[in-house]
Amino acid sequence: MQCKDCEFYHKSPDGEISFACDPFTNVKEPECLAKWHLIKINQMVISYQATLDYYRKLAPMQEKMFKVMERELDDMDEGEKWKIADEDNEEEGENQDAPKL
Repeated sequence: MQCKDCEFYHKSPDGEISFACDPFTNVKEPECLAKWHLIKINQMVISYQATLDYYRKLAPMQEKMFKVMERELDDMDEGEKWKIADEDNEEEGENQDAPKL
């Protein structure tokens, strides 16, 4: 039996094909189950490709965001270097004042 001859096969006026078959309730032939699996796999592949396309569109914006964040973190580190330098100087001064053994 061909899908186009089945009562669960629907074709819209614009040529889009849809199936109303459910593998748990109304499978007519064993081949219907194999075809149903192929349809579902195809739908998953299409969804995955759409997700990849979306990620490709976001990639340039993410790169810009990462660069801005890196610059801000570098600026913060640069702004706090004086604290680290002062602490190092204090430790060196304490070590010089201590008696050597």
